[in-house]
Amino acid sequence: MITEYLREAIRKAQYKILADGTFYGWVEELPGVWSNGASLDECQQKLQAVIEDWLLLGLKLGYHIPPLGAIDLNEREILSRGNISRLEWLKAK
Repeated sequence: MITEYLREAIRKAQYKILADGTFYGWVEELPGVWSNGASLDECQQKLQAVIEDWLLLGLKLGYHIPPLGAIDLNEREILSRGNISRLEWLKAK
């Protein structure tokens, strides 16, 4: 599920060229997630790393993770699908 979430976040990423010729990337649905780089490729790579770090830290700290499309990584959603027991969920945190 985490891999699917990361793919969806990258798919939703937006980019623009700034006045100085550098690139700025962000994911509207993920507060505080952005990157910049000298090239589009650099910006994309940095954004992917930021998304991964943001997601893993948010999960570790028990923050609400905004659902992306049909992907919801929050405890209630995962438990309701029966994919994991509450004990397994707590151990993973």
